Amino acid sequence: DTEVFTMQALQVAWREARESYQREHVTPYFYEHRERFRVIHVTDAEDHGDLRWTVDTPEDLDFVRAVYARFAGRGDFGWREVLALIQREPALAAINAHVAQKGFREAESTGSQEGSAGE
Repeated sequence: DTEVFTMQALQVAWREARESYQREHVTPYFYEHRERFRVIHVTDAEDHGDLRWTVDTPEDLDFVRAVYARFAGRGDFGWREVLALIQREPALAAINAHVAQKGFREAESTGSQEGSAGE
């Protein structure tokens, strides 16, 4: 799933967000100011929430590098091609499958345990 917002909204959040978690994760600022922002959710018919396609840890970077290596220098592949690749090579998803998603109010510098991974 993806959350979509305008470049203008991102610029406002960049200028106004003060909390560490708001600056690291971006979307909390939008959700905490719903009266000002519209966030569009784009979802797929299938739930791929068990796949970790983000770069927050060294293991995540290892995963991304392994995916890119499979596409032999191509930079024009899409998410459906990556999904098909992972279905063919499940070991790729195992590279960072053990990494726990931080809650949205957790920032690297705070070590906070509050928040929910659902946003």
